[in-house]
Amino acid sequence: MRVLDASAFIKEYNTTGRTATVPRVREELTAESGYRFDALEGSGMHVHVPDATAIEHVERTARDTGDLDELSETDVRLLAATLELDGTLVTDDYAMQNVAEKLSIGIDSIDQEGITEERDWEFQCVGCGRVYDDDPERCPICGSECTRKRP
Repeated sequence: MRVLDASAFIKEYNTTGRTATVPRVREELTAESGYRFDALEGSGMHVHVPDATAIEHVERTARDTGDLDELSETDVRLLAATLELDGTLVTDDYAMQNVAEKLSIGIDSIDQEGITEERDWEFQCVGCGRVYDDDPERCPICGSECTRKRP
């Protein structure tokens, strides 16, 4: 089963076989891409609402990889739905792809190449240079902003 991100509807991804998505994707679409969503739903696309346990699992994993702040609520729910449905995620979003790799979820990209390696991120204070595993947003030592970087 292919689980479709909003970009699949926007870029008219060629869907064959069984498809699914989450309700929040519809909210992200414009009129034209919304019609595609409606047509696929009318022809049998499954609109899945993931349970809280799956959502929490995805959030923990995204926090571990350092991608949580890059993901929207819709992105987290798409990953959780893909996990529950044992599907393949269809997206061009690199943060989603990185978390999907960590969760052993299959990925199909639409226009982009797709990720070539799984990454964990660190967060570095722009003021004092201290490095943190989790994103504190502001450095607890000097109060400066922290930015995401590769270890």
